[in-house]
Amino acid sequence: MEGLILRTTKLLGLAGAALALSFMAGCSKQPDPAQRAMNAAQQADASATRAEAASTAAQSAGQQAAASATKVEQAAADAKAAADRAEAIAAKTSMGGHHRGHRHAMMHHRRHRMSKKAAEAPEASSSMAAPSGGGAAPAAPEAPAAPAPAGS
Repeated sequence: MEGLILRTTKLLGLAGAALALSFMAGCSKQPDPAQRAMNAAQQADASATRAEAASTAAQSAGQQAAASATKVEQAAADAKAAADRAEAIAAKTSMGGHHRGHRHAMMHHRRHRMSKKAAEAPEASSSMAAPSGGGAAPAAPEAPAAPAPAGS
């Protein structure tokens, strides 16, 4: 029985303490409407300051993102130009490059030099044949090509 009384006493003590706290909370001084308005204004001011700081940070981040995008575009343009140059170099080297063009040019140079010598050779032989008087007559100049037919 003694345990029951002890438990009941403790329970009543806790209930009384809770009741006393609720009375104190009800009787405590609530701020008047003017004080509440001042508190709300201060909170609004603090919120506005935080919002302005966030806006400034967002603007800064936006400017940094725009600058980064510009750098990326420039890097892409540089990479494209480098790729184009590499492609041009690869095209030259795959075709034989400078050596093939040099050989081709030398072949044409030799052809022109040989045709010039061939053109001079008949003149020299005809000039040597003429003074001796015993050679065949020089070949007749070639006849001009036939004129093109008249268009309709």
